[in-house]
Amino acid sequence: MSQLNAEHRLFINGTLVEAEGGATYDVINPATEEIVGVVAAASVADGDRAIAAARRCFDESDWSTNTARRIRALTQLRDGLKAVSEEWRRQVVAESGCPLAFTHGPMLDSPVADIDYSLKLLEAYDFERELEDLGSPIGGPARRLVCKEAAGVVVAITPWNAPVQTNMQKSIPALAAGCTVVLKAAQNTPWAATMLGRVAAQCPDLPPGAFNVLTSTGSGSLGSMLTSDPRVDVISFTGSTATGRRVMESASKTIKRTLLELGGKSAMIVLDDAKFPEALTGAAFVCANAGQGCVLNTRLLVARSRYDEAIAILEQIYRDVPYGDPADVKNIMGPMISAGQRERVLAYIEKGKAEGARLVVGGGTPKHLSKGYFVEPTLFADVDNSMTIAQEEIFGPVLVVIPFDDDDDAVRIANDSIYGLSGSVISASPSRAMRVARRIRTGSMNVNGAFFFSPNAPFGGYKQSGLGRENGVEGFEEYLETKTIAVPSDFPRLVG
Repeated sequence: MSQLNAEHRLFINGTLVEAEGGATYDVINPATEEIVGVVAAASVADGDRAIAAARRCFDESDWSTNTARRIRALTQLRDGLKAVSEEWRRQVVAESGCPLAFTHGPMLDSPVADIDYSLKLLEAYDFERELEDLGSPIGGPARRLVCKEAAGVVVAITPWNAPVQTNMQKSIPALAAGCTVVLKAAQNTPWAATMLGRVAAQCPDLPPGAFNVLTSTGSGSLGSMLTSDPRVDVISFTGSTATGRRVMESASKTIKRTLLELGGKSAMIVLDDAKFPEALTGAAFVCANAGQGCVLNTRLLVARSRYDEAIAILEQIYRDVPYGDPADVKNIMGPMISAGQRERVLAYIEKGKAEGARLVVGGGTPKHLSKGYFVEPTLFADVDNSMTIAQEEIFGPVLVVIPFDDDDDAVRIANDSIYGLSGSVISASPSRAMRVARRIRTGSMNVNGAFFFSPNAPFGGYKQSGLGRENGVEGFEEYLETKTIAVPSDFPRLVG
């Protein structure tokens, strides 16, 4: 435990503090099932203190209006996080079980580097613009100024599957926009957030209350309090669709803006002219991070004319997926986050078999790993899209393969889902691939191996995959309000 040197305290009003009454809970390494540390267990009273600090900072300091100060503070935070990256890396692997190799990309290094995008956007963004006078049915000639202003206090609630990325993806744009933030971390991955608090405590230009970090056992009372509190202006939540519905209901009591990044059951469509087996290699990515990713393409749609060929190729791919110890850089897959999540995935696998899907590879716990919450890389064939394993988000290393007859059939099957988060299409014809991509009702699509995710690319879902966008200009503007000010036409110039 001492080697990890993880921060166990909350960060409230600019200070690292213990939870009310000194309450803590254990942090479990999902690869070993061992206790690797403790962290503060925030109470409702701690949440109240954090919201009060954020409200006071927003209302009484110059944080929301002082762009230069925000640039300095975020630069200090970026530099501080880079300085502790190796220490933080060990903590994230220990608490989440994510493969070490992934921390050199989306699980740590990339989201820290992406602070630069928010800084550049903040420097260039026009917070005010003057409109052309088109007249008005009331009053005389007028000039109108459109002002973009910080939305207020933001509560960010994040999941355990990509904790650093989601913590940063919410907190950094909100802070850049001039909001104050209360970050509530996932129970299983608290250190991905407490390190942010430790480094933020050393940023001289970050005023007390601008950023606050809470960790808790996930009992529900703290989350309900944070989402319903009238002092909070914006909720930004990432998690399951079921929990998202409850968050939306709670936030609706005070009509606060609610951003939801929820579940997915994305389809990867391999058209009949694609180059096999190259096109199918990417299907193994469903096992990345043990399949615990909302954007993973967990439904593979293959042309019926090449279906048997595809299953034979996929069988070999899934038998060769490198998995096990997340500290081994050769592995793309570690354990499930918890024993409960492992049992949930295994129950879905049994459901798939019971409904008539053919289990080709995996389906259980690996015999060569005596400890850890592991599930074997699992491949199902002969799946009908109406089956539970084709409709519900499993959040494990399970790929279901579904045949289709033609392009129209592929589009129909892909869109036959309550979700609409991501997807892929592969074809030898770029124009054909694009025609299919444009017809899929999702927030993002990947064509011929390209990947949508980038700090400047808006990310979010259609249908029950969520509301709002993260990243890009669109994600930044989710944390801004719009005000229009009208003045007489003979007023001095308003902008510039």
